[in-house]
This record gives sequence, structure tokens and C-alpha cells, in this order.
Amino acid sequence: MPKVLYERDGRIGRITLNRPEVMNAIDDELPQELAAHVEQANADEKVHVIVLSGAGQAFCAGYDLSYYAEATGSASGTQEMPWDPMKDYAFMMRNTQLFMSLWRSYKPVICKVHGYAVAGGSDIALCADLIVMADDARIGYMPVRVWGCPTTAMWVYRLGPERAKRMLFTGDKIDGREAERIGLVHKAVSAAELDAEVEALADRISTVPINQLMMQKLVINQAVEAMGLHQTQMFATVFDGITRHSPEGINFKHRAEQVGWKQAVRERDEGTFDWTADRRFEDS
Repeated sequence: MPKVLYERDGRIGRITLNRPEVMNAIDDELPQELAAHVEQANADEKVHVIVLSGAGQAFCAGYDLSYYAEATGSASGTQEMPWDPMKDYAFMMRNTQLFMSLWRSYKPVICKVHGYAVAGGSDIALCADLIVMADDARIGYMPVRVWGCPTTAMWVYRLGPERAKRMLFTGDKIDGREAERIGLVHKAVSAAELDAEVEALADRISTVPINQLMMQKLVINQAVEAMGLHQTQMFATVFDGITRHSPEGINFKHRAEQVGWKQAVRERDEGTFDWTADRRFEDS
């Protein structure tokens, strides 16, 4: 079963994350399939615009923690000590660059978000050119509380420093209405209107010649890249590895192995566990 689907519909290329049974959680293969279909859409001279969406109940719930956090051994998200930072960097930068295929795409990419675009799922969404959210959908990067740093680092480029700090100091999730208000996404509409809103935008863009779209995207992206996007992503990807191998990160990993990742994540997001002391706050 493909983990990412692709089809062309007239002038629109449709890419769909296809792991609905786990809310399209990211495993080792999904980023590669995503980038391959972006390349496929770019090679098709009939495609003017790409619509990226997720099958099932959510756009993407982030990395598959049942594999990366709950599992033990070398296949998990944490190496045995002493860890090799560059081995970790090579793996995570590969994923960062595969997500960034959306940013590098010559064809504009509209990301349609319903349900959740959280943790690594927000990394994917924020690499798109335009995001349209359901107003009750949620976006955020909760692993900044422990065990993560957003490797694509797009928060600051979309929000500016103060609002980016508000999101990344708290790990809060916000709904589509708030995301639109602070300028993180293009537009938020009701869940019932989401499909029609995205289709209208895609149809409008699809009437512009491909070369015109390509030129405008290259100019705008160059302005962002001149602000140091590549260097920021390099630091963010290194720091992501450090967060998973810090004392607090190791404690989170042990907790996920002991009680399951769902409870460990709940304790992380609710702020009920002291990762430095490796115990619940109420036990201190």
C-alpha cells in the first residue's frame, strides 16, 4: 500500500498522505514517497499547481512515536550512548530536505489541513506555499517541550521572532482561526467549506502560465533564503538530535518505553512530568 498517493486532475496535481490508520504519521518511507511525487508533479507539463492533503481524520500527526519513541534499539529515535551527532544529523537532514521538496517545487503547493498538522506534520505543512486550514483543525510543535526541534525551521519565517517564540517556548497547539489571525496560514474556513475553498484557490492559480508561477515563487523564496534559511535549518536539525539525546530527552524515551508513548506525550504536553528529575511533579 503506497504511503503517499498521487494523481493529476486537469491542471492540478494531487498528493495525499496515505497512512490514515495512524493519522498519516511519518515513518522512514513517507518522506521519500512525498518527495518523489512532488518531482512527478513538477515533471508533468500539464500540472500548474499542487494540492497536498491527508487521508482520513487528519493531515499529519507527526512522527510515528510508536516506532521512534516506544521502540528500543538502533531503529528508534535515540542512539545508544555515546551517540554520533552526525549520523543523527544525516538522517534528519535527509527528511528535512525531503519535506523541503515542497518549498523547492517549481509548481505552487497548497496544503489543505484538517484534523491535525502537528509536530513533524507541521514541518511538512509549513514547507508549502499556501496553507488553508479548517477552523477547528490544530497546528503546533509540541515536541519543543522535550524531544524535538522543528527541523524545517519555518515558524520564524512565517511568524517573525516574537510569535515564533510564543509557539516554540510553549509547544501549544492553536486552531485554524488563531493560525490565520497571526499570519501562520493563508486562510481558515469551516470544515464543511474546506474542500471548496482549496479547490477555488487551486483553480484560480491553475489559470496562470507555469512559467509565471515559477518566476514568482523563485523570487519570493529567494528573499526568504537570503535571510539564512539554510543555515537556520542546519542548526535546527542538529539541535533536534541533541534534544533526543539530552538527559531530558533520554528520560522521555525511557518513559515512553515504560508507559507507552501516548501517556508520555500526554504528560509532556500537559506539563505534569519533570523530565529533568525523571518523575511526575506531584511526586517531587
